[in-house]
Amino acid sequence: MNKHSPSGKTGQCVVCGRTFPLLKLHKVDHLRPHLYEMIAEEVPGCAADSLICDEDLAHFRRRYVEKLLDEERGELSELDRQVLDSFEKGVSTVQASAVAMRDSGPTFGERVADKVASFGGSWTFILLFIAVLFGWMGLNITGLFFAQPFDPYPFILLNLVLSCLAALQAPVIMMSQRRQEEKDRRRAENDYMINLRAELEIRQLHEKMDHQMARQWERLAELQQIQIELLERRDRPDQG
Repeated sequence: MNKHSPSGKTGQCVVCGRTFPLLKLHKVDHLRPHLYEMIAEEVPGCAADSLICDEDLAHFRRRYVEKLLDEERGELSELDRQVLDSFEKGVSTVQASAVAMRDSGPTFGERVADKVASFGGSWTFILLFIAVLFGWMGLNITGLFFAQPFDPYPFILLNLVLSCLAALQAPVIMMSQRRQEEKDRRRAENDYMINLRAELEIRQLHEKMDHQMARQWERLAELQQIQIELLERRDRPDQG
């Protein structure tokens, strides 16, 4: 039973029992049929003219959507639950994903690995490496600045330096690739969450439209019945 103030500006939520302005309350019979049935089953004393607040309505909507997804997929993943949480709180899924990605930013080692991998895969590194390589071999062959070459042919020290460089560069590149894979995975998860949120919103919109159309047809049928009764009463001869 609804309790309204004398001014009619407030009402009582049938679920939590708290008093809210009417702008934050919704009539239960104006909701979608399946959602109305769920509320009526779990809330004692819920009638067609009962009111429900935004917070409790969002909670029941989340449970209703969770039930639908559980029936379709069998088991909800962590991403599905994150989408449902944002759906219940009314927060944008894109915003929630962006906050999560900002919170898990790259470490110092990951940033260094990205920069090293970026430099190692550039023409600047290739040209610089070739210049150093030919300069090393040229200095040791010609002996321009050294009376005795510090790494004579077959350049054993150069082979050792190149081996060490390759041994260090390979894991750094693998670290950068793993980080890039993590970025791609998060981007794919973000796309999945956005698509799922859009699907839920579209499905909810369709159900609202179907419910509103059904109510409009009921009203039109009622108006038509009233018009027919009025016409029959007008055409009926007076009994007096």
